[in-house]
Amino acid sequence: MTTIIRSPFLLAALLPFLIAAAWAGAQAQSAKPAAKQAIAHRGASGYAPEHSAAAYRLAITQRVDFVEQDLGVTRDNQLICIHDDTLERTTNIADVFPDRASPDVESRTPGKHWLVNDFTLAEVRRLDAGKWFKPEFAGTRLQTFQEAIDLVRATPGVGIYPELKSPQLYKSRGIDQVTLFVDVIRKNGLEKPESLEKMPVIIQSFDEDAIRSVARELPTIPRVFLTSKDEDVTEVRVRELAKFSTGIAPDKVVIARHPEMVKRAHDAGLTVTSWTFRADEKTSFPTVRDEMSHFLYTLGIDALFTNHPDQFPRR
Repeated sequence: MTTIIRSPFLLAALLPFLIAAAWAGAQAQSAKPAAKQAIAHRGASGYAPEHSAAAYRLAITQRVDFVEQDLGVTRDNQLICIHDDTLERTTNIADVFPDRASPDVESRTPGKHWLVNDFTLAEVRRLDAGKWFKPEFAGTRLQTFQEAIDLVRATPGVGIYPELKSPQLYKSRGIDQVTLFVDVIRKNGLEKPESLEKMPVIIQSFDEDAIRSVARELPTIPRVFLTSKDEDVTEVRVRELAKFSTGIAPDKVVIARHPEMVKRAHDAGLTVTSWTFRADEKTSFPTVRDEMSHFLYTLGIDALFTNHPDQFPRR
């Protein structure tokens, strides 16, 4: 039943409320949920050597939102893009410097190890970082963080997602990895609002002290706390993380065990990101696209790391 307002005086009195209601309705219809974000895990590392320029460029071609950079520190205090603390898995260091294995390295893998921090940037540049992946990538070199910044910045709109790897390891060697990182960010002006509009930056780490330090030094840049621990997604812990982080990134198995943590984190003002989604991993899902879709649209996370950005399910 439609109510007709016949009195001009009553209509005049109600007009502001009618306009406000119509505006609110229009806003509700036009409001869209934030777009889900694809983060290229070490670049498009399912198709090219991780952290190589080829993997980064391919990720950008595959319409990724962010490209990840794991950061290590060379002996001469240069930040380079490499996941491991050591060089032997993804380079031919054992062939180039066979007699310079690092002593007393703690590692889950047996055998000799060559710490990144025991080699200068000039020495690292001599290493082949591609042949291990496929012969056609022979001759690939590791990138510096600065080279990665320059590569991604050439495509406006694509962001970088650096991770401070093992800051405590470097601290034990008298190196402040966080300070080195902050200096590069400031040198490039990446913390400035006008820069962040063109190339977004999100910082991540498993190390709470590192995230707290970055919160003080670079308050304009979002900060994500990485975890593989169930105790980090409890209500009390999430509220604590929200004091210095802008997001939380649990391992996907943690989220699967505690799907209620997504709402808990959102209620605390944190974004939720997860890792790592790979086409070559056996899961209960038919494809990695289906797995990603479940976490993004059923469980409601905001972003994820994937080795296969071309499989990211956008809606």
